[in-house]
Amino acid sequence: MEQQTLVPNEGKGLDITTPDGVFLRYPVRTHVVMQDDNLEALLERYVKPHIQPEDMLFISEKIVAITQGRAFDIDTIKVSRLARLLCKFVYKSPYGIGLGSPWTMQLAIDDIGVPKLLFAAFCSAVTKPFGKRGVFYNIVGEKGRAIDGPCDYTLPPYNHYAKLAPLDPDGVAARLQTYLGGNPVVIMDANDIGREVLGRSDPSIRIELCKQIFADNPLGQKSECTPLCLVRRAAEVVEI
Repeated sequence: MEQQTLVPNEGKGLDITTPDGVFLRYPVRTHVVMQDDNLEALLERYVKPHIQPEDMLFISEKIVAITQGRAFDIDTIKVSRLARLLCKFVYKSPYGIGLGSPWTMQLAIDDIGVPKLLFAAFCSAVTKPFGKRGVFYNIVGEKGRAIDGPCDYTLPPYNHYAKLAPLDPDGVAARLQTYLGGNPVVIMDANDIGREVLGRSDPSIRIELCKQIFADNPLGQKSECTPLCLVRRAAEVVEI
């Protein structure tokens, strides 16, 4: 297989300056990842030809969830009346549907539970007249924020899918770090308005630094098909 050239996605920069120095972000293109794909096999094929000893690997949480069987065609999700009601209390961002659809809300009901979601909806309804947004997501936490659904710009077939947060992201990251021979691994939930670190292969990896490195979401938000990103300090760059 011909080795790909790693270049920034359109409209994104290769380098970013943080308080810890300048980092280079190399998005890695893959095929469309499906449920029967294996993460180690993806790293073997797409990452190992490029990775250097001091690199960090950032992985989109979406492909972790997909390979765990936690992405579902919306036609297979049986939506309840409660899901249709609760999704009305969620702020709908142009950068992702989140819990603002009946399908994703139903997944949240099944995964997070009705009591917590009802409490979140109540608090959202009370604070909305005061112009306060994001209350619902603050209460449901990372598991709720990582649930997402179909958008027109999402790469097929996932423009017709809803997905849950990945299971045990810290454990997955640690497993992949071992597979890579020691390179740190971070599992990110990133879009064009926010970043969340869902998993770290080592607790010493600083969450705030990871967010700073991904401040402009170098993986892209549309059909780039780059769910992996090699990150290295600019001073350590060599030809790849």
